Amino acid sequence: MNDTNTPSTLNEMISLLESVQTDYDKFYGDGNSSAGTRVRKAMQQIKTSANDVRVHVQTTKNAPNS
Repeated sequence: MNDTNTPSTLNEMISLLESVQTDYDKFYGDGNSSAGTRVRKAMQQIKTSANDVRVHVQTTKNAPNS
């Protein structure tokens, strides 16, 4: 994890969620299984990024003030 990129990670997660909205609608509205695969892939990326942010916040919170 690159600590200097962590603030942008949240914006990237938001952008990814917005971009997957069409595939989400295709999967649940039209039953398009390929769109479901893309949704699952995006959700895995978001899960990984969210954990990176969580770890970074915890590390920053627990870091001694210098």
